[in-house]
Amino acid sequence: MFVAPINTDLLLSEAESESLYLKLIEQINKDFNLANEGIDFPMTISPNELKIQLHEKIYRLIQYKFAEYLNLLYIIDVSESEIKKLDGSDLVILAEQVAFLVLKREWQKVWFRNKF
Repeated sequence: MFVAPINTDLLLSEAESESLYLKLIEQINKDFNLANEGIDFPMTISPNELKIQLHEKIYRLIQYKFAEYLNLLYIIDVSESEIKKLDGSDLVILAEQVAFLVLKREWQKVWFRNKF
């Protein structure tokens, strides 16, 4: 049964421990490209660097390309109810929380594909 990690660091370490970290990077790259938000994380990117760069990308989308940001969330299939629970008063914190939701959904896809 899939149990989502409670934060980004735990999620990334779980992906590494299950040898699915590279699949997670592939899935992120694939979905961002489907949303026409070209992103190309190299397979050699460290988990910490992935976390930072994903946060920065989400932040820029929220700030400068909001329609594209919404499209990305739709394509990745991030839960709308989860997004609505977030406090949008601080954009940096919001982007960090959304980046975690994106990672969590992408991890769920990779995990299920690997298990079933």
